[in-house]
Amino acid sequence: MIKNLIFDFGKVLVDYDFEAFFRKYIPDEKRCLAFTPVLYNEEIQQLLDREERPFETIMEEVIEKNREFEPEIRIFNEHYTEIVTNEVEGMRELLTQLKAEGYKLYGLTNWCSKVHETIAQFGIFKLLDGYVISSEEKVIKPEPEIYHRLFAKFNLKPEECFFADDKPENIEGGKRVGMNGIVFQDAEQYERELRNVLGDGC
Repeated sequence: MIKNLIFDFGKVLVDYDFEAFFRKYIPDEKRCLAFTPVLYNEEIQQLLDREERPFETIMEEVIEKNREFEPEIRIFNEHYTEIVTNEVEGMRELLTQLKAEGYKLYGLTNWCSKVHETIAQFGIFKLLDGYVISSEEKVIKPEPEIYHRLFAKFNLKPEECFFADDKPENIEGGKRVGMNGIVFQDAEQYERELRNVLGDGC
């Protein structure tokens, strides 16, 4: 029986747009195209998500390796919260309804420590009963340990949890530790598939 609904943050509860952010602050198209992969790549994102060293330290290391883009990297650091653009349409209303139906709502996200600035910006996060953030745990999805920490922190049984994440590999990671879930596309698709799992249609 599903009692707990688990949500990724980015592209599930809130939306973000790295490319629009970079275009805003780097009007020169060629320079913007050259710079974007410096920060928007899997290696850097995983370093920030795990944050085994402080965010500022990681940024200084990136600057050291990419001196030609130092001004842009510092803009990224100073204006980080602007990357998150809005709440995902329909999700605040849906979470409000699900909470009223008696489900517990939790977050499980790969995000650097600056996530707390985003949490403070958007009301949807107030609906959560708790969350686990990768940069605080120093482990990231889809590593099994981060799911186990979620279960332990809130005394959850994996089989009573249902997970929504926009990345298939993270859903697969959850399934490997006993938690079912779906790859999130939008609020309507999520509710339809959730209701099917719960057995009450939609």
